[in-house]
Amino acid sequence: MSLSVQNLTKKYGDKVVVDNLSFEINQPGVYALLGTNGAGKTTSIRIILGMLANNGGKVLWKGKPLDPVKSNVGYLAEERGLYPKYSLLDQLMYFAKLRNVPKKTAMDRIKYWAERLAVEEYIFPPKVKGKRTSKANRADQLSKGNQQKIQLMAALISDPELLILDEPLSGLDPINTDLFKSIIREEIARNKYLIMSSHQMPTIEEFCSDITILNRGKAVLQGNLNEVKKSYGRINLFVKSDVDIASYISSFDLTIVNKTPSEYHLRVKDEKQAMEFLAKLINDQIPVVKFELREPSLHEIFVEKVGVVHEEK
Repeated sequence: MSLSVQNLTKKYGDKVVVDNLSFEINQPGVYALLGTNGAGKTTSIRIILGMLANNGGKVLWKGKPLDPVKSNVGYLAEERGLYPKYSLLDQLMYFAKLRNVPKKTAMDRIKYWAERLAVEEYIFPPKVKGKRTSKANRADQLSKGNQQKIQLMAALISDPELLILDEPLSGLDPINTDLFKSIIREEIARNKYLIMSSHQMPTIEEFCSDITILNRGKAVLQGNLNEVKKSYGRINLFVKSDVDIASYISSFDLTIVNKTPSEYHLRVKDEKQAMEFLAKLINDQIPVVKFELREPSLHEIFVEKVGVVHEEK
């Protein structure tokens, strides 16, 4: 079972917004689509889901063209799309029906996720003694965070094999961010296939094994995240000393990326240069409190590959 995106192309007139995009997910896990606003991430996702027509290429799921109606796919959109004036329970049951989920199964799943996401009071409001049962709250009566929880429920209602999450943590407070992350981990543990688009680089590094970085609709970097980072080498050096080491940094012609009151973040050419720098400090009996070499972060790689922020397309 796998997802294969082959030479996906989308044009608006003469403007190419997705340019020959190809990638594959051959095993369960999380694949990341990264890019600035307008890079083509959401457009690519919508083409994969059949929400937009493409001008070229194809999307295969299990070796056949992906049919979003027949395939068990869940989608959490960046733009929240609940019906504002209808009850939450009615909407969730409707979404379940669209995915051919039996009524009892749908209700069981709604109860489970309502408890898991702490939104039971909105979907199943308590009865008030001596009064008629109040109707379930509508989407327009909920906070943005709780609306996001309901949309995640809608994405999960069919227990999808392929789950696509477009900015899933956007706008969440720290507690609900951790809650969403725990659910994503559970889906990974259940051998689901996930595509995640996010501007939060630490989140991508936490979950994703393989990435594509888009710039103006074109893939500018693809591959296994660990291998990509290794290819750069350990060029970030973090040094802390009890004495001023500015003259040593200057003598080795090291680049200062950032300086805080307690630490230097330096850029070195390679590990050899870093070790020679350390040897010099030790030889001169300079007290070194911290000396750490790191590969570049995904944030740094992203900025290097993209560089310029473009307008939303």
